[in-house]
Amino acid sequence: MSLKPKGFKKWIIVATVISATMLELIDTTIVNVALSQISGNLGATIEDASWIVTAYAIANVIVIPMTGFLASYFGRKNYYFFSIIIFTLSSFMCGNAHSLWELVAYRFIQGIGGGALLSTSQSILFDTFEVSERPTASAIFGMGVIIGPTIGPTLGGYIVENFHWSLIFDINVPVGIIAAFLVFNYIDKQEHEYNIDRKAIKIDYIGILTLMTWVGCLQYILEKGQSEDWFAAKHIVVLAIITVVAFITFLWWELTTDHPAIHLKVLKNRTLAITTLLTFVMGMGIYCSMFVYPVWMQRVMGFTAVLTGESLLPGALLAAVTMPIVGKQIQRGVPPKYLITAGFIMFAVFCFWMSSASSEAGVAFFFWPLMLRGLGSATLSVPLTNQAVSGLKPHEMPHGIAINNMLRQLGGAFGIAFMNTYVANNFAIHRDQLRTYVNADNPMAMERVNQYANALMAKGINAIDAMKAAWGMVNNTVEKHAYILTYLDAFRIVGFFFVCILPIMFFVKKKSVSAAAMKEAAEHAH
Repeated sequence: MSLKPKGFKKWIIVATVISATMLELIDTTIVNVALSQISGNLGATIEDASWIVTAYAIANVIVIPMTGFLASYFGRKNYYFFSIIIFTLSSFMCGNAHSLWELVAYRFIQGIGGGALLSTSQSILFDTFEVSERPTASAIFGMGVIIGPTIGPTLGGYIVENFHWSLIFDINVPVGIIAAFLVFNYIDKQEHEYNIDRKAIKIDYIGILTLMTWVGCLQYILEKGQSEDWFAAKHIVVLAIITVVAFITFLWWELTTDHPAIHLKVLKNRTLAITTLLTFVMGMGIYCSMFVYPVWMQRVMGFTAVLTGESLLPGALLAAVTMPIVGKQIQRGVPPKYLITAGFIMFAVFCFWMSSASSEAGVAFFFWPLMLRGLGSATLSVPLTNQAVSGLKPHEMPHGIAINNMLRQLGGAFGIAFMNTYVANNFAIHRDQLRTYVNADNPMAMERVNQYANALMAKGINAIDAMKAAWGMVNNTVEKHAYILTYLDAFRIVGFFFVCILPIMFFVKKKSVSAAAMKEAAEHAH
């Protein structure tokens, strides 16, 4: 059994894998704020430009569950190194794309490279620390998971406002080159990587094909469902049928074949199974709030992309500071069950707090709820990441990590798809309700219209045009308030969802798996 790296080498490895993790997660959100600029520059519609996000997400979520198999086949170090190379080269090509569909193609390739960075980084990080130090490793990995998606919109907004959109991709290049250099020189191969007999490894083509089919189709449905009017579109119905058939086939095949690409049997471990479900929920919470809050702030409250991002940073920094503390508490024997429960409660309170905002709320109002969100993220992420691998044998760990990470990403996709649909539908309901009060028979509405009209006429606009413009201004006010009511409802619903999840805590182990037990399992496996 190889010795754990010590001293300088250990922390170089930590810095390398965290930077790679953040590269992957930043790229899931950094492009969102630049779509209008990219579409304008490349002469495409904003709907077509959204494929830049969709292509990356589809490739990402297909590759993530296969990282365990791919790392075994190519060797973990080789797979990790070349994935960083693929990610870096495709980032360069994205920044130099001359057409939309060229950019979409390179984003798909970038997603293939990026898919390895999340799970493989986590696996390498856990192997770098002693078994008793795994809560600390979970805290360090959790920092990348939480901070990456949070700073993505901030960084993207700053770049878009001050530079060309291509810099969003080009900044990955120097970081990727440094990461590849460090991986090549400081990350050691595992013992079995020196003698990999690829001819003896049977490739599960059916499992891989069915996985790519159902995950790819599902991700497309979740990404495009709202804009395509869901099941009113025939191709969405067809893709939904393909998803169900491919998913059932995938489950049956992977559970019966002797050499599965995805070892679903690791989910027999009750701790992993429950943790994976809770990780799915956490993914919904993190990505839902990251979707709703920025759109609300910019569309309704009039914040710039940079100001919106800056308002998120204090909470992200609090999460980064808190995670190592939470990791130490787990090492000292604090039951993960209590920490996870506290995390979900904090997320629920954050959502209900946000649902009390008014149209006059400023940055100061959102400061404390966002700080609570950061604290809740830290309190959730560390014990869930740690619990996901506790009790797994070393050869099972890459597969358990891959499944857990895939479910977090899918949880985010489900959450965003739900929020997209909910906001679109409820906005129309609230708008229609408010419009019933905006008519010539309502004295308050007419008073507001006359105020606007008089102000416009004072600027020299004739009475007819002033009255038309005044009604338009009132309608804009109605739409703004409809959006406010919709987003407040959205946060309220997510809050209730987190409250409903709390009973699952009864099934989480009260005591964390002891370091001694984990060490014994590891030695037994070797």
